[in-house]
Amino acid sequence: MSSRNRIAFGTAILLLLLGIARIGRAAGSERQACDVRADYALGIEDYTETIRLHAEVVREHPDDALAHYHLGFAQGMMGNKTEEITEYQRAAAAGLRDWDLFLNLGLAQLQSGDLDGATDSLRQAVLLGENHSESHFNLALVYERRRLLADAEREMLASLRLNPDQPDARNTLGVIYAEQGRTARAWLVWHELIRDMPDYDPARTNLALLGSQNEVVLGETVAVVPPPAASVKAIEDERKPPSPMLGTDLVLVPAQQNRR
Repeated sequence: MSSRNRIAFGTAILLLLLGIARIGRAAGSERQACDVRADYALGIEDYTETIRLHAEVVREHPDDALAHYHLGFAQGMMGNKTEEITEYQRAAAAGLRDWDLFLNLGLAQLQSGDLDGATDSLRQAVLLGENHSESHFNLALVYERRRLLADAEREMLASLRLNPDQPDARNTLGVIYAEQGRTARAWLVWHELIRDMPDYDPARTNLALLGSQNEVVLGETVAVVPPPAASVKAIEDERKPPSPMLGTDLVLVPAQQNRR
């Protein structure tokens, strides 16, 4: 399937970059092959036609797991989150066990505010795709939102072991350390990230925010962290531009999502 970039906007303590990688596949699985016309529409990103044609397929073949997956993916690209989740769940119920199905399901649940469902789905994505950094990265983000910081740290480190070239993951690891009160480690992560990528502004902003809290970063001190926003902005489609957050120390950061 061809690539399409989408923008996610997330807020968190000390510039938590919610860069969530979403993945969808148009290729057939070993067990099933989807309708050729329907998948052609998916391949050219004609999501209205994709939905129409795949709906016909699942009416005739309700157990076609791959067709349900593709239909859910197209519904998600059209912003129909409830239908997206439903079709992903039908694909899983029909026996599809692709790691990226559960990754996309977990991300859709996260966007819908279902943290429990997102946790379960992303754990399954890690089990099925343990060698994919995206699964660990996004599970870490869900754990961070749930304030399960030790689990978030473990999954973010696992993601970085698989793919060290992830500035967003390194930045977010620093956020997790800061939220744990391990400001020396947070400072070191951001300092090294700026050294390696001088133009990576989120790390610079985080260092400035850390310094503004009047904390001594030599040794493991307790971080003085700005309060969380009253409400967390949902992940938005790229067609909607970012809007500034006023009256808070939190920063709204755009990050690209990858679909392939």
